[in-house]
Amino acid sequence: MALPAPNLDDRRFQQLVDEAKRYVQQSCPEWTDHNVSDPGVTLIEVFAQMVDQLVYRLNRVPEKNYLAFLDLLGVRLFPPAAARADVTFRLSAPQPEIVLLPAGTEVATARTQTREAVVFATIEDLSLVPCALDRLFTVSASGEQTERTNDLRAGKDVPCFQTRPVPGDAVLFGLSAAVPRCIVALQLDSRVEGIGVDPTWPPLVWEAWDGSAWTECLSDEDTTGGLNRPGEVVLHIPAGHVLSVIGGIRAGWIRCRVTETEPGQPFYSESPTVRVAEAFTIGGTMTVEHAETMTDVPFGVSEGVAGQRFPAPRAPVLLDGGPVTVQVSSPDGWQDWTVVDHFGRSGPQDRHVVLDAAGGELLFPPAVRESDGTLRYFGAVPGKGEHVRVRRYRTGGGRAGNVARGAISVLRSSVPYVASVQNREAAGGGVDGETVDEAKIRAPQQLRIQERAVTAADYELIAREAGPSAARIRCLPASGESEPGAVRVLVVPQAVADEGDRLRFEQLIPSGLLLAAITERLAERKLLGTRLVVEAPRYQGITVVARLVTAGGADAAVVQRDALAALYRYLNPLHGGMAAAGWDFGRPVQFGEVFSVLQRVAGVGLVREVRLYPADPITGQRGSLVERLELEPNALIFSHQHQVVVTPGGPA
Repeated sequence: MALPAPNLDDRRFQQLVDEAKRYVQQSCPEWTDHNVSDPGVTLIEVFAQMVDQLVYRLNRVPEKNYLAFLDLLGVRLFPPAAARADVTFRLSAPQPEIVLLPAGTEVATARTQTREAVVFATIEDLSLVPCALDRLFTVSASGEQTERTNDLRAGKDVPCFQTRPVPGDAVLFGLSAAVPRCIVALQLDSRVEGIGVDPTWPPLVWEAWDGSAWTECLSDEDTTGGLNRPGEVVLHIPAGHVLSVIGGIRAGWIRCRVTETEPGQPFYSESPTVRVAEAFTIGGTMTVEHAETMTDVPFGVSEGVAGQRFPAPRAPVLLDGGPVTVQVSSPDGWQDWTVVDHFGRSGPQDRHVVLDAAGGELLFPPAVRESDGTLRYFGAVPGKGEHVRVRRYRTGGGRAGNVARGAISVLRSSVPYVASVQNREAAGGGVDGETVDEAKIRAPQQLRIQERAVTAADYELIAREAGPSAARIRCLPASGESEPGAVRVLVVPQAVADEGDRLRFEQLIPSGLLLAAITERLAERKLLGTRLVVEAPRYQGITVVARLVTAGGADAAVVQRDALAALYRYLNPLHGGMAAAGWDFGRPVQFGEVFSVLQRVAGVGLVREVRLYPADPITGQRGSLVERLELEPNALIFSHQHQVVVTPGGPA
């Protein structure tokens, strides 16, 4: 059991008043009016209230001592983390010159009567480079290249692929310039359609050449129906796009390639053609973060003594975007000081400094008086009159930055020719700073593991510290008993649903930065010989098909909406399950539980039928009907296109 903490004084206000009245009766028996209307009783109550406050503060001394002990051990509050999102900037019209969006360009959510705008800023410069179509090549699956530029300029119908297309055939578009991170619109026209394909599901993929490999381009608009009719294809070019030489021609290359068909997907029986092709830049995409960057920030002037502290002009200091560089002026110019976790290993000449990120404070090395009277310095001391500054740091962050898809829609900075902004995916990664109560819970665990990952709980705790933006973390054996010493750490990122609890599968895939940060921290602390795997869990899709009957004249449309919401809320990897804390890893989905969830929906009189189908969350392919959906130990459930049919019942 925990050691009992003494209550230094457990008396309360009424007890103090009653005790004072008893003393009055003993020392002044002639005072008989002890009602609350008596002025003397009023004075007693006033002093009792003051004593009650003193007792309360006295009882907080053990808590203060505990926090002081944690401070001596170097336990500091974790700072917040900033949310990030990719924002698309659309031009009002294609421009003949480069449009530059400098780093720090501000965008925001719309301000409402009840909610302030959430402001984001770009992390790098974004150049919207104009381009035009210079070259056109066709490449067969066997690698045979044919230049079709002259045929295109002559207005001829150019076959995009072989007469009988096969997977691997491609048509290459050579742009006049490299357009990394830009949005390029290809306007295509033709008189001959590629026969056989489904225009809404063509077996094509668009890719850009980054100098070493073809990288897939996102396409959020294609009115050509798979090169089947005149229209426009809008491509988001990846950041690695460069000018390269293909077929002896130097250009910024993008291509449309025929892919293998999926089950049920029609294929080309003839090649589509292109008679007119034009390309131009209509925008670009850049990452924004819910933080403000400050550069060359003065912190103060040194007094030339040990143990100095310098508060930041604005706190907290975010640590999720690279190290903070501290500089101190000297006769030879600015000198860099290294930020360390503590001064325990610092020598007298080491230019070390500790950063309290949550409090926004710089702590310079102290000096400790030894038993012989000499001073021992745990690091160098800035000279008197020397200035202290930080070259660059970021402030802000927090959970408020996790806004939904499409919420960022306001351009706050003045940038010419930009017509609109929008985040195509929800912002994620924003985490509030750690509270004192949370630190008091974390401290004993941190002292127990001593920065060493041995048990599964150790791995999970260290992983949470390295990736605070992760929603859930679970540690399991990598391959069961057949591979001892292997550890698998499963990471589920935070996700903001577009509507209610309806998550999209891509929102549950952790970013490479998050996985890399966790892997790096765990690799430093795992036991020698341990093989470490940090990855996303396996998601098992499920589709529930249900037929319900309303009760008491309830609106069938409302009941259907509420029933779907209940299913997506219960079968949710982040907030689902019986405890609404996220579906348990490896826990099966049972028919009776789903039946009970639907029966509890307001307005449901009868659950006529419930069917459970496993589904592939990537392809959406549905499996066979099951009564119980089993999950692997490393798997979580994922809701995929539930279907609810509601039939009106009779009046109550």
